[in-house]
Amino acid sequence: MHRRNLTAAADGGSWGGLGLELPPATEPGLRPRTANGNLIVLSQGPRVVLTARIDDDRCGVEYSRTDHYRSPLAPLRAARARAVAGPGAPSWYARWAHRFAGALHARADGPLHEGRWVLSPRLAREGTAPAAGGPGGQWRSLLLDAHPDGYVDWFDGSRRVMPLRRMPPPDDPRVKACRKQAREGVLAPVLLWWFSGLNCHAVLDGHARLGAAIAENREPAVLVLSRAPSEERTRARTDKALSTYRLTMSLLDGPHPVADRQGLASAAGRLLATQLHGPEAGHAPTRAWPMP
Repeated sequence: MHRRNLTAAADGGSWGGLGLELPPATEPGLRPRTANGNLIVLSQGPRVVLTARIDDDRCGVEYSRTDHYRSPLAPLRAARARAVAGPGAPSWYARWAHRFAGALHARADGPLHEGRWVLSPRLAREGTAPAAGGPGGQWRSLLLDAHPDGYVDWFDGSRRVMPLRRMPPPDDPRVKACRKQAREGVLAPVLLWWFSGLNCHAVLDGHARLGAAIAENREPAVLVLSRAPSEERTRARTDKALSTYRLTMSLLDGPHPVADRQGLASAAGRLLATQLHGPEAGHAPTRAWPMP
């Protein structure tokens, strides 16, 4: 696996994510399968983790979880979490991203397969309406914690968060230990996986950490694993951004007077930097395999 740190050009060149490239013939252990255009089965090796059926009118999806999901990461010890200093800083996210990437690559029961991936601290949840109750209330409203059966409404304006196993209760010993880490400011990020077939972020690792952050009414740190856009799509978006920038600059350099020419040129440059970074760190559709 090849790794490459991605920089956020619009944010002074700070760390914006970790790009991963997996060689051909890399097969995932956690694999979505589809049939008839609306049936989804998520399996982990021989075990079925989740089944789902998309509405015929494409307004949402019914799902049913089993209790067979197992995290592809080894249990995270408190000493390890405390050893990674500087919570919330870009370098802190980068260290956890490299650790998660190495662990996922070393195990055969995660979602990684051949191609390009991104691990970044950016959620694909544009348009999420604020919820009452602070960060805990916000995340509680996003959580799909009905078990085993539930429904995802694709028109409620949110990108929901789906635990792949039953969420532990607030008095669970693991949650209690993570709550202590949250109060100390050393709680490790929750590892999410963008699952476009369900229009959700699935929790790959950190169910107890997420429960602890919600119980402590804190914004949980997250790292989102998603497929990276194809090179063709990235190239097309890059060409479009450059074309728009050149057109803007040609208008600013034209013979007609323009108020605050320097400020507009600077804004156009910042927008170009954002657009050039965005395609690389975007969320591409999740790959699925046909059912036998």
